[in-house]
Amino acid sequence: MDNHRTGLAAGVGAYLLWGLFPLYWPLLEPAAPVEILAHRIAWSLVFVAGLLALTVGFGWVRGLGRRRAGLLTLAAVLVTINWGTYIYGVNSEHVVETSLGYFINPLVTVALAVTVLGERLTRLQGVAVAIAAAAVVVLTLDYGRPPWIALTLACSFGLYGLIKKRAGVDGIQSLGFETAVLALPAVAYLLVLGASGEGTFTSEGTGHAALLAAGGIFTAVPLMLFGSAAIRIPLTQLGLIQYLAPTLQFVIGVLIYSEPMPASRLAGFALVWVALAVFTYDAVQGTRRARFAAAADAGGEAPCDIDPRPGEALAEAPAAARL
Repeated sequence: MDNHRTGLAAGVGAYLLWGLFPLYWPLLEPAAPVEILAHRIAWSLVFVAGLLALTVGFGWVRGLGRRRAGLLTLAAVLVTINWGTYIYGVNSEHVVETSLGYFINPLVTVALAVTVLGERLTRLQGVAVAIAAAAVVVLTLDYGRPPWIALTLACSFGLYGLIKKRAGVDGIQSLGFETAVLALPAVAYLLVLGASGEGTFTSEGTGHAALLAAGGIFTAVPLMLFGSAAIRIPLTQLGLIQYLAPTLQFVIGVLIYSEPMPASRLAGFALVWVALAVFTYDAVQGTRRARFAAAADAGGEAPCDIDPRPGEALAEAPAAARL
């Protein structure tokens, strides 16, 4: 029970921090999004390298092999796209659209599981994806363009999760490798920016420099909390908690930054929420049926809250959790 509570607290903490990010990135202005991204990469490496030095060290790098190193390099490119798009979205006053990206991310992950991994959709997963596609059409008509910030965030993070799953490297070690790959161009860019007098690290005061450096900590800590939660609580619970982050982002965008929310845009979001409700229901039911099957295989009694349907195929774990 204590282990479960620890995992639950870690999961809530991770998604709370991710949900509050829209309040942090604007504090780094007048730094441009690319400069913020470069500092985030550089200081993340400093922080993660310190953690690795104090814990497992760096010997694991020799055992990665070409395949996993290549996969993590691709993951580094994808996470750079994700981080950069998110910073741009928040600092260009599109916080609500960034929240949309993380609302639809689980559905994009399901689509990737079907198209890339060859998995089969359950009936309700198919319904959820179809509703989400309709939502994107409605939001495209509302914005007058495709919601490219949201789609870029959802697709880049979905592919990032897929690549990380294939690589099979511990979270902190993986982040250390990814930021090491990105650090050279990031630091080179910052040096060029500083030499040209266009950087803000040394020109906007100590507080601004400290906030830029703290971006590395704020990047690594939620990932550490997420890793702790993932091994302590069921994936279905973690999947439900994940909606905390985009919900907070949505609220911040509408109530704090006063971003417009016309009826047509709200209708698009309502469709997304319906799709997520269908998806979540299917995931919970699939997990309950899996527990029933496991109990039956072990010769025990089925949990009392499960009413299996005769002849129904056992639903697999949610694709979002598997990736």
